[in-house]
Parts: sequence; structure tokens; C-alpha cells
Amino acid sequence: MNHQELWETIKLRLSPQLSPAKIGAWIEPVSAQLDDNILTLKVPNQFFIDGLKSDCEQHILDALQTLNLHHIHLKYLIDTSIELAPVQQTKTSTHKQNIDGFIDERFTFENFVVGSSNEFCHAASLAVADQPGAQYNPLYIHGGVGLGKTHLINAIANHLVAHKDVRIAYRTGEHFTNELIDAIRGQKTSAFRDKYRKVDVLIIDDIQFIEGKQSTQEEFFHTFDALHKAQKQIILTSDRDPSAIKHLAERLRSRFNWGLVADIQPPNFETRMAILKSKVELAGITLDDDICFLLASKISSNVRELEGALTRLTAYAKLSGKPITMELAQDKLRDQLNLQSKTITIEDIQKQVANYYNVRIQDMKSKIRKRNIAYPRQVAMYISKELTKMSMPEIADKFDKKDHTTILYAHRKIQNERNQDQDFDDEINRLILLLKQG
Repeated sequence: MNHQELWETIKLRLSPQLSPAKIGAWIEPVSAQLDDNILTLKVPNQFFIDGLKSDCEQHILDALQTLNLHHIHLKYLIDTSIELAPVQQTKTSTHKQNIDGFIDERFTFENFVVGSSNEFCHAASLAVADQPGAQYNPLYIHGGVGLGKTHLINAIANHLVAHKDVRIAYRTGEHFTNELIDAIRGQKTSAFRDKYRKVDVLIIDDIQFIEGKQSTQEEFFHTFDALHKAQKQIILTSDRDPSAIKHLAERLRSRFNWGLVADIQPPNFETRMAILKSKVELAGITLDDDICFLLASKISSNVRELEGALTRLTAYAKLSGKPITMELAQDKLRDQLNLQSKTITIEDIQKQVANYYNVRIQDMKSKIRKRNIAYPRQVAMYISKELTKMSMPEIADKFDKKDHTTILYAHRKIQNERNQDQDFDDEINRLILLLKQG
């Protein structure tokens, strides 16, 4: 892969993770050069380097890791010949003047996929967005990486920007800490305090970053108290419950529990499928349900990893000009999906089919001719012929049948139904996929 292909792949990987504004501001003006194990990014000035590092560097490094290019290092080179496009004003610029910090416009309540794992956090976020400072103050959302915490707090901010004239400060815990350090060094702590205590809504993402930092905790405590007494909304996210932040001042821990502490869990299979289909639609690509089923069933830890797998597939298909097929997905995502080739036995097939249709294995081997038994039996016979190397007489023996013509009849019948009924064809494909996954 040459430098141009690599940079285009990274840009494609960044597209679902960064807002159009960030892509336009920090990614589009950059050109890249690859020499040995160093990816040099050409930028117009030092200010641009600082912004690119702050907003995008970690995403770029994550993209390299996703592409199994851990050995490649980043380097920045100033090229004064690069011209930057002027910033375009938007219709909502008046309200946006009240925002201190970057809010990602892509993350809204409308495109947040609600499931059993996150519906409580979603409902609480909606309530805060509708009436900031009135209830659930502070709103403290905690959960693992990539589960939707940042999406929700950005959705709150975007809703407020669209519907209310409020002053919002949006920070990460790290940014808040670094800003305080700079204020102390520059003897500007009074200005620092005034800025934060005049806002209507304070949003801190990853508040756990202040753990063990005494000066930051002290300053945040007083800022918290001032805002809370003025009935201003405080919204916090963390990777854990307040009780699990070990080196946190007890008075801060207590205040974090004053409002609503809500945890967000990893999405279940149905939610992962819905999220994946939503991302596919937004990306404007076509992905068969069986491939969605594969990704959603194998990648269960968080949404970000699910998005990464989809981006990796999309990037490869775009660069190679090949369609996204099941074979491509299994090949390019083998490590991520932890796929292993296995020998499928007729016993495996009987067990899987019995579970799928809610029948007993012994019934499938019986002479019962009721449709609710005979139909799964024929499906199991069909799949046995498709996925094993056993002869029809050998398959018949596994089903306690004397004549192999029973297997031949079942195979023809199921194949004809697959040809005529797309839904049934999808059902058989899903069963086959479940067996191949083990």
C-alpha cells in the first residue's frame, strides 16, 4: 500500500468517527508521505499541528492499529504552501457562539439507537436536554469504552444548541486539567474560575481523569458547588461508578451521587444489529443481512469496535473495487472476529437445528410426521448434505432412516423452497452461519 492509498484508507476510517467540521478543518488540508515506517503529515503551520494532535491524532493511531500497522509512527512537517479554505458560517452560528469547546454535530438523539442496554441513560439524557438544571443534576453516565456515552452528551448539547439559548462549556477531563495547569502557571486562576462559573451547562467527558490530581479536584469541587447552587446543569461521563474511582475526594464522590448516576451496558445482539444497519445506511453502502449477522454476533464488546470492523470492510472494498461478500468479511476480519475453521458434524447440525426450531433431537430421529417435527428434520438433512462429506446412506443412518431416498427427497424439497422463498433462504443461510461460527 503506497502513501496515497494509506492516507485515503485512514481518512475513510476517520469519517464515521469525526464530524464533517473536524474532517474539513483538520483532515482534508493534510497530505501524507510514507517513508519506511514513518507516516509524515504535511500541515500549514504549528497551530494546525496543535489542533490536529488534540482532535485527531489518537483516531489516526487507532486507524493504523485497526489496519495492523502498529509499527508505523507519525511525524508532522510544516508546508507553508498549503492554503486553508475559509471557515463557513452556519445558520445556527448565533447559538454556537455560546459554546466553549467542540461539540460533534453528528451525534444526535435521532441517530442514537436505543436498546435495553442504554434506554435508561437515553431517557435521562432527553430529560436533561429538555429541562437543564431542573432535574438529574448532576447527570453522571458511566460505562465502558465505545458504548455511547460521548454520543449521548453530544446529543444533549446539540439539542440545547437547537432549542435553547444557553452557554455551554464542553471539556474532557484531560482538557480541564491541562487548562487549570496553564492558568496556575500564568497566574490566571481567577479568569479560569470566572469562565466556568458563568456557564449554564458544564459537560465534562471522562471525569475520571481528575483522579489523584488534588489541585484539579479542589478547583472542580468549587466550580461544581457554584454551578449547582445556581441551578446550572452539570453533565459528567466516566468509565466507572463514582464509588470505583479510587483516588477521588470523598466530597466530590458525594456530589457526583447527588443527582442521577446511570450506567450504560454493552448492547445486546438485537441492538448491535440495529446499530450496524443504521451505520450501513449512513455510510451509503450495501451489506447483506448475513454479514451484519456475522459482525453483530462476533463483536459484542462495544459499538466502536463494530464501527471499526465496518469501516475496515468498506475501505478494503473501495480500494480493491471488490463487493463486500461473506468470504471477504471472514477473510479481512478473521482476527477481529476470531473465526476458526472447524469440522462440522451431523450431531452439531442436529443440535443447532433442534435449538433453532425448539424441538428435541430424538424427535428428529423419530418417525413422527407432524409438520413441526418433519420440517426441522428435513432442514437438518439438507444442511447435513451441504456441510458434510458424508454420503446420503451415512446421513440416513444418523437420522435412523433405512433408505437414503429420504435424504434425497428432503434435500430437493428444501432446495426448491430456498429458490422460491427469499425469507426461507435467509433462514437457512443464518443456520449455516451459526454452525460455521461454532
